[in-house]
Amino acid sequence: MSTPRDTADQDRVLIFDTTLRDGEQSPGATMTHAEKLEIAQLLDEMGVDIIEAGFPIASEGDFEAVRAIADLAQQASICGLARANPTDIDRAWEAVRPARRPRIHTFIGTSPLHREITKLSQDAMVARIHDTVTHARNLCEDVQWSPMDATRTERDYLCRVVETAIKAGATTINIPDTVGYTYPRESAEIIAMLRERVPGADEVIFATHCHNDLGMATANALAAVEAGARQVECTINGLGERAGNTALEEVVMALKVRNDILPWRTRVDSRKITNISRLVAAVSGFPVQFNKAVVGKNAFAHESGIHQDGMLKNAETFEIMRPEDVGLTATNLVMGKHSGRAALRAKLSELGYELGDNQLKDVFVRFKALADRKKEVYDDDLIALMQDSAAQAADDHLELRRLRVICGTDGPQEAELSLRIDAQDRSIDATGDGPVDATFNAIRMLFPHDAKLELYQVHAVTGGTDAQATVSVRLEQDGRVYSGQSSDTDTVVASAKAYINALNRLVTAQTRGNAGALINKVG
Repeated sequence: MSTPRDTADQDRVLIFDTTLRDGEQSPGATMTHAEKLEIAQLLDEMGVDIIEAGFPIASEGDFEAVRAIADLAQQASICGLARANPTDIDRAWEAVRPARRPRIHTFIGTSPLHREITKLSQDAMVARIHDTVTHARNLCEDVQWSPMDATRTERDYLCRVVETAIKAGATTINIPDTVGYTYPRESAEIIAMLRERVPGADEVIFATHCHNDLGMATANALAAVEAGARQVECTINGLGERAGNTALEEVVMALKVRNDILPWRTRVDSRKITNISRLVAAVSGFPVQFNKAVVGKNAFAHESGIHQDGMLKNAETFEIMRPEDVGLTATNLVMGKHSGRAALRAKLSELGYELGDNQLKDVFVRFKALADRKKEVYDDDLIALMQDSAAQAADDHLELRRLRVICGTDGPQEAELSLRIDAQDRSIDATGDGPVDATFNAIRMLFPHDAKLELYQVHAVTGGTDAQATVSVRLEQDGRVYSGQSSDTDTVVASAKAYINALNRLVTAQTRGNAGALINKVG
């Protein structure tokens, strides 16, 4: 058990990543089993202390993913989420039990709003907390407890329930700002108050879990650290419900760059940040905004003449971080159709992608096809290629075989489409208001479904008329959202592949029984 009292290095802040649990709860961010394992492995390798792998009671797929990650992880603690009832807690323990460092995370909403929903009095809730935390601790030495909506809970009552959880055996007390309501000064005051007023507070680790509804998640998390919290809950790219969570990359780099006023350290290898950011963006279908701190495309870009002049003379004039500190290469070398496997492997390694021989073989074929269509292949093209490969990693029930679009100035556009559906080739012609509409109509005719197109988004990867287009598609069916993404020099082809990728995710989720809604989520 790791607590502040027996931790040798008091300046350490634990990083608790909940990308696979809270992050995946973003509408449309559902990940496949294989994708979850790949992300978990990267999180483990980069030095994340605790990985919240999922909500085991939510579905059989969630349970299987948490259990597989528990088997996989070499360094990180593996955590499973559970509501405040024995059934949830037992299921979470069954899932995380194989881990080298298992953790159960149980929670209940403690604010007046949540007590009204659960129909529990203050005393009844205290009894429930005592019984369920005790039950979890009897199973597992490492138990985390969260009062959901803590920042809107009465201060005296918050102290009471935290004291109850500590006495029942919780080793980590997490204080969630579930709806992103609090302000940095309040965030610090709550942690300081609990550490001062609650008996036994010096025996546990206090954690902070902040949402970004008012754009203050990272500020609130760091304020809590200054007040004594020693665990920050966060996600890659700030992925999460509504406006998202505290971004892991922002916390890690803030502690690293401003160590002069934030004298704490993490175990995270920041050089792996860019790679995992790109992977999460690809598999979730949530592109990173260009001006996103640390990992955005423009985070290290300079266009102003004054800035460029300063950068050429001394990079520190306009950059507080080095690109290589977060895993970016300082150069953007051009590849082409004459580049070989060795050059491609070396370039991808520089970009943060380490591939096995079989993976390289597949990517090399895609690279050559791209190089035949583009005169010059830039770093961003290769990144899009890798993201496309990741997006296509789901079980392919549908596969694009052939697409021909006929466009004219008069009348509807026509698409001639061939799909392979569960190993059977089928073809059809369809019309639409434009080439993309005609293509999507053809897909719906060959593979009838009730999913509604919620989002269609296109952006160019690089400049020029031969630039690749990255297309994101989001489908909604029965309250669940499925995202797809693909890149191609032909925008219509990229659109078709992205739509098909989203449908593959829908079919896979329904096949595995993962289409049921997650229940009673913690912030």
